[in-house]
Amino acid sequence: MPPMKSDTETSPNSVRLLRRRRFLRAAALTGGALALRPALSASGLGLAAPQAPPIFRIRQRAKRIIYINLVGGASHIDLFDPKPFLARHHGEPCPDELFKGKRFAFIKQQPTLMGSPWFFQPSGQSGIEISSLLPELRKIVDRITLIRSMTTDEFNHAPAQLLLQTGSGRSGRPSLASWIDFALESENPDLPHAAVIVRGNYPGAGNALWGNGFLPGTYQGTELRSSGSPVLFLSDPPGVSRASRRGVVNAVLALNRLQFETAGDPEIETRSRQYDLAYRMQESIPEATDLSLESPETLALYGADLETSNFGNDCLQARRLIERGMRFVELVNSGWDHHEQIAAELPKKCREIDRAAAALVLDLAARGLLSETLIVCATEFGRTPMAQTMGGTGLQYVVAGRDHQPHAFSIWVAGGGFKEGFAYGTTDEFGASVVSNPVHIHDLNATLLHCLGVDHEHLTYFFQGRNYRLTDVGGNVVEALLA
Repeated sequence: MPPMKSDTETSPNSVRLLRRRRFLRAAALTGGALALRPALSASGLGLAAPQAPPIFRIRQRAKRIIYINLVGGASHIDLFDPKPFLARHHGEPCPDELFKGKRFAFIKQQPTLMGSPWFFQPSGQSGIEISSLLPELRKIVDRITLIRSMTTDEFNHAPAQLLLQTGSGRSGRPSLASWIDFALESENPDLPHAAVIVRGNYPGAGNALWGNGFLPGTYQGTELRSSGSPVLFLSDPPGVSRASRRGVVNAVLALNRLQFETAGDPEIETRSRQYDLAYRMQESIPEATDLSLESPETLALYGADLETSNFGNDCLQARRLIERGMRFVELVNSGWDHHEQIAAELPKKCREIDRAAAALVLDLAARGLLSETLIVCATEFGRTPMAQTMGGTGLQYVVAGRDHQPHAFSIWVAGGGFKEGFAYGTTDEFGASVVSNPVHIHDLNATLLHCLGVDHEHLTYFFQGRNYRLTDVGGNVVEALLA
């Protein structure tokens, strides 16, 4: 057996390979460091809010977003899109054109049509028809834009949730919250740029819905708890003063700066910012989320409950956070996946959100904040006009539900430059497909960014050999929605 070569006896090819690997590694680290260097100005603790690269700006209509995410697929047919023709043909066999050659999540055999058991009534001066399940929303219908012609490419929950929030049905992309954080500087360095409050079960797509994807970790949304302390460990341990805690944080930041100079890893600076923000949040978050500071009249308007917790608390917290400069607050409300017992379960969910969502619009308007705040109430897809009976026979409202419907569904938006008292788009007589003015998920996100003063085609990030954006390779601003 020939003797092994020492380190000094490597072949020329091995040396070239080694040098090439070192060069590529150094180039990657140096490139990342250089990309962040302008943001890492030596001010105070040596940390500054990371700045996004130059982005083509347009007129800004809104400064922030409160995003109500109805997870599970709220039924447009029962809430926002009246279908009297469908109601007249309730219980009849589903026409072939609605079933044959179509793909459903659970429906396998030709089903029967199911009209809505709830009535719709024109409301407000605009005369927009809203379901009787949402009486409070009816009262403010003249302040919202109702989009009845939404479409998506995904018909299962997690992919559809990802497409809605990240522009892709697959994991790994930055969320809408992260893109906004990346594009717009912070208005309050003592608060996270983006926060989320989850009520009920976690969404199927998990925290990817507010995650940073391939953007630097500093652009990740912060989850606040829906009950109890919004963030754990906000208080210092007994015997630890604020001065000593500041000293510990400063020491960690100093060590991290030394390590960053050596390694050039951008995630080191991400961790440093998180440590520093966590320290500042110990003072900012308790005050920002203390609902007891609100007047009894405001608590009653939202239906907030200081003893327990409900969706009214979430909406009121969202208002307090955006008042203090937070750019993006998402309220995740799960439980809208009604494959069965929709007659019993859908009214419960509507009672849960109706009062608080309407109060949020009214409260922001009264405070002069609605014009610069977008309130978005969206869901990942709609529901079918045909019944899904889980193992049963016949058609009974008490047991029947609706399957997933990606081809047509409804959302509403208020404030921030959108028209008031305006319904846009139409679906067919069954509510199964869009027949005029379709709005794809990419169109919606392009329009939201447009209202924030950002051109969606110029908001990009270079990753794995190409530029990525929230709207992928599609999306158009829907000018008809804007005031």
